[in-house]
Amino acid sequence: MKEERYFIILDPYDRNILLHALNQLRNQQIAQERPTDPVDELILKVSRAPIKRIRGKRYEK
Repeated sequence: MKEERYFIILDPYDRNILLHALNQLRNQQIAQERPTDPVDELILKVSRAPIKRIRGKRYEK
């Protein structure tokens, strides 16, 4: 079975908000002495995600 993938479009401001929220969640888990591995992996995925430039197209509904 093939893994499902989801793609989202973020501007730099939204990306920073997402990373900040994930970092806050990670800090909460550290304070509660819970494992942070899943959040760490997600932070790395978001921070290393490739940037794709889109010319002339707007993705709005």
